[in-house]
Amino acid sequence: MPGTIHPMRVRLALRDDAEAIRRIYNAEIQAVEPTTFDIVPRSPEQQLEWLDQHQGAHPAVVALDRNSGGAERVVGFGSLSPYRSRPAYATSVENSVYVDRDHRGEGIGRALLEELLVLASSHGFHTVVARVVGRNEASIALHRSCGFELVGVEREIGRKHGRWLDVVALQRML
Repeated sequence: MPGTIHPMRVRLALRDDAEAIRRIYNAEIQAVEPTTFDIVPRSPEQQLEWLDQHQGAHPAVVALDRNSGGAERVVGFGSLSPYRSRPAYATSVENSVYVDRDHRGEGIGRALLEELLVLASSHGFHTVVARVVGRNEASIALHRSCGFELVGVEREIGRKHGRWLDVVALQRML
């Protein structure tokens, strides 16, 4: 139920989390209101490759919710990725956060983003950038509440579902 805080923990993602992450992400790819610019759902193999790329200094994390039976279930994930490939950008990272649609409004996005900021700082990064679809007010608000500042808007930079989409760029110095 939105607005309810559930027992939850955040940890580094494991290969065993691949299918749960893929389920959450593919739902976002197919959603009418875009939160990602991907247009083709990930295969199981692509998801494992993505997880393999999100280790070490550029980790992925998952939020686990404990249900009434005591079992844990992945209800969100986030990651740090290189901001750009050129060496001068090596101290900058980009973050992504996705929460299962049935678990929004429960503090999961904030828990994931806060953990990513701790990890980014501990890995020696200087700044974290978020690039959010312009219509995703919840993600923009989440990032602003965690100390990110608006640094720009790329107008009609992408097209999905027959609509032009803006990207809002937010940044937090560590």
